[in-house]
Amino acid sequence: MIKSQRHSYHLVDPSPWPISGSLEALATTIGSVMYMHSFQGGATLLSLGLIFLLYTMFVWWRDILRESMFEGHHTKVVQLGPRYGFIMFTVSEVMFFFALFRASSHSSLAPTVEIGGIWPPKGIAVLDPWEIPFLNTLIPLSSGAVVTWAHHAILARKQNAALRFSSYRFHGSSLHKAFKEWNIIKHPSLFRIVFMVLPFLSNRFHGFHVIIGTIFSIICGIRQYLGHRPRSITLALKHGAGIL
Repeated sequence: MIKSQRHSYHLVDPSPWPISGSLEALATTIGSVMYMHSFQGGATLLSLGLIFLLYTMFVWWRDILRESMFEGHHTKVVQLGPRYGFIMFTVSEVMFFFALFRASSHSSLAPTVEIGGIWPPKGIAVLDPWEIPFLNTLIPLSSGAVVTWAHHAILARKQNAALRFSSYRFHGSSLHKAFKEWNIIKHPSLFRIVFMVLPFLSNRFHGFHVIIGTIFSIICGIRQYLGHRPRSITLALKHGAGIL
């Protein structure tokens, strides 16, 4: 007997991946804390948690792609959910980083007597904003232009051009992350004092965003190579660009 559906919403079938992903995320978190505090077995738990978490991400996305492309469950109404969710995610991230920037501004505009009442504190060699920081500003801006070109290439069904632009974006985000890490390695003591505690925290959180955006780029590139429908790729491409 064929089931009939008189609405545009997707009633998801039972899936083990939500509870599986939650347990693996918990194992990864506990393993990270154990590893940071040099507990025995911390590295093993962290590694296993990450491996199984990546596996869950793969099979969960596989199921979502099957439901979208082959079963036709992702109607226009269903697609509004990820769009609204990403908008709320963006708003929450703006609030989060605003709090960090506000705290950093407070430290610089009202320096305490413990650091001599001056900013930057005496004896601190500040980073030149026109070197690596400026370059790391240009890379995300150019990445936005590359994503726009990739988006138009996908809609025009120019697969080779879309793959080329996606490759540029992947290499750009990887280079951006590498420059971040090199800057921290080059100035290790600078990031352990009050002058750079909050910028360092902001830097790490933004680096996490870059990693997620890079994963989006890889997945979109693989889907383009496999010849998936252009309309089903553009939403993920836009969200990945927003994260970066």
